[in-house]
Amino acid sequence: MTTDSVTLDEVDRGMLQALHLDARVPFARIGEVLGVSDRTVARRYGRLRQARVINLVGMVDASRLGGAEWVVRMQCRTGAAEAVAEALARRDDTRWVTLLSGGTEISANLRSWSVAERDELILRRVQRTASVVSVSAHSVLNVFTGGQHAFEGPGPLTDAQVAALRPAYDEKTGTTDLAGTDRPLLEALAADGRASHAALATATGWSESTVARRVYALRAAGLLRFDVDVNPAALGHRAEARLWASVPPAHLAATGAAVAGHPEVTFCAATTGPANLLMSVVCRDSRDLYRYLTDRLGALPAITQVQTAPVIRVLKRA
Repeated sequence: MTTDSVTLDEVDRGMLQALHLDARVPFARIGEVLGVSDRTVARRYGRLRQARVINLVGMVDASRLGGAEWVVRMQCRTGAAEAVAEALARRDDTRWVTLLSGGTEISANLRSWSVAERDELILRRVQRTASVVSVSAHSVLNVFTGGQHAFEGPGPLTDAQVAALRPAYDEKTGTTDLAGTDRPLLEALAADGRASHAALATATGWSESTVARRVYALRAAGLLRFDVDVNPAALGHRAEARLWASVPPAHLAATGAAVAGHPEVTFCAATTGPANLLMSVVCRDSRDLYRYLTDRLGALPAITQVQTAPVIRVLKRA
């Protein structure tokens, strides 16, 4: 992953804002709104993706297919965590594999398509790894959505431009649920959220028209969404941390929504366990992280306890 800082100009930031609005919007449409050619937009996107500054992934609620999303924390023996984390990163069912604190702790998001797949990793493979000292697994109950991330800079689009790019769907065309046959499509979109209909047809064995209709139906129903994953370190924000907070259940929804609206927060979810609010936070440096913890997070009265673990290395992103 690149460690060199990249400076985004107004076209780059406009493109990113457009992709946040509609991840699969044609480059020609973005160019029309920004006043540049589609080739310029495609070139900018390709450059940032090649440099691993951005990645666009399709996301779905695995519980709708009988699976679930879990957050796993592992404590490893000294010197062993990196190898364990690399093995986890190679798995298709993991996302956000990170080394934390002193390099002996691992945090990973696991998306299991079934109970059997979850148990295979958590109860068997990990538990039998000699270098793993302890494991805790927590189910993701609800993901809170937020706004623009601070490290991306202010979005330059006007209200009219935003309205022109925001997707509109006919709810009548939406599907009622996911099916097991959707899995190849969802896995292909998880690898590349802007994969062409031709590439998706190859992955699924369907026709391009069938792929197009199915993607539209899943998006119209809100079952399929996309995440523009931006590497903050490449933009000069290098203080990243995982936070686990304890919140009384009666205040969990309101507190989670408030935290998700903080520009420093890239992910916020309610989970099982005594620390029931998980946050991923990105700041420019340790001083900014301190100010976030004391001023912004500290101002929320329902949070009774916070555990903070600095991210040492990200082995796998979204």
